[in-house]
Amino acid sequence: MQDLIEIRWHGRGGQGAKTASLLLADAAFNTGKYIQGFPEYGPERMGAPITAYNRISNRPITIHSNIYEPDYVVVVDDTLLESVNVTAGLKDTGAIIINTTKDNDYLKKALNGYNGNIYKIDARKVSMETLGKYFPNTPMLAAVVKVSEIMSDQEFLDDMVGSFKHKFAKKPEVIDGNMKALEMALKSVEKV
Repeated sequence: MQDLIEIRWHGRGGQGAKTASLLLADAAFNTGKYIQGFPEYGPERMGAPITAYNRISNRPITIHSNIYEPDYVVVVDDTLLESVNVTAGLKDTGAIIINTTKDNDYLKKALNGYNGNIYKIDARKVSMETLGKYFPNTPMLAAVVKVSEIMSDQEFLDDMVGSFKHKFAKKPEVIDGNMKALEMALKSVEKV
């Protein structure tokens, strides 16, 4: 892992992008990294575009601002490709990870000439098959770990078991489905 990795999340209110960014921060912290995970609040309403951020480093982080030149961008809702400049500031040495079923030509055109790596995953399919409902944040969390290599797949899965046991203490029946969603997502990310 490079010394500092910066990630920007784009989603819509209610899709769990903020939650996923905080879970990523927790998992990275639990593997000995320095972290920041924070949302940018605008009008808080279901379906409104939201942005969240992560900084992950092997050294203490002294930057305390939004992220303007991310290494990775995670797009939880592909409809944002038409209304938000998701590649703004995105480094060509990084990557964008999109929850989509759209074809590769559409994605390349929608990303306005972005020259870095493009990955996609069908988070709806993963979520429906493993959870029975559409929760895109769990598959997208696994996808960004896979692409960024912040930690190994096994470190990530081991940490998430504990996180889910805590998060879903009153609903332990959902832990297995969420773990299956992570495992399936790690195998479902494809490079465009």
